[in-house]
Amino acid sequence: MQAAIVPVTPFQQNCTLMWCEETMQGAVVDPGGEIDRLISIVEEQGIKLVKILVTHGHIDHAGGVADLADRLEIPIEGPHKDDQFWIDGLAEQGDRFGTGEPARSFTPDRWLEGGDTVSFGNVTLQVRHCPGHTPGHVIFFHEELRVAQVGDVLFQGSIGRTDFPKGDHATLLASIKNELWPLGDDVTFIPGHGPTSTFGQERRTNPFVADG
Repeated sequence: MQAAIVPVTPFQQNCTLMWCEETMQGAVVDPGGEIDRLISIVEEQGIKLVKILVTHGHIDHAGGVADLADRLEIPIEGPHKDDQFWIDGLAEQGDRFGTGEPARSFTPDRWLEGGDTVSFGNVTLQVRHCPGHTPGHVIFFHEELRVAQVGDVLFQGSIGRTDFPKGDHATLLASIKNELWPLGDDVTFIPGHGPTSTFGQERRTNPFVADG
């Protein structure tokens, strides 16, 4: 599997392209906006996008999902159904927070649960349900490559906000410790914003979740 991080919108959200090197089939995680640019990159790389993966329903992650799904006629998988209220309110989020682009709600072709898998080409990703930032947040993990796309659960040196509706700080900490840490200290993670890191680095240095 190959992956490319493409920061999009004024929020500089890490949209992630992932693709199978054998088949060149791929998926895009959290296309929050700048859909024309994303499609151009996909075409330049020779990738055939076959699905959209969504970690959670905030506009900077999901604002461009409906547009991209319609234009490429590809299915949407994720997040967990507990984020439906966020997805239903995407237009309102656009009015409040403003990404510079209109946002439409959508109904995923498949809601995801912890323990599910998603696949494209010969690539399979594990799904973990990690509520706290939002109640329906999920993350995607490639076991062989030791790489995870964690959305807004964890960042280098920080964690996701929990002051949004149905966010919960204790729940987020439990998700990190119970769903992320067991995957292994060697796992490199792509956060929703900012640089990559490893779970081991965050367990040593992140003031919010460091061991001890």
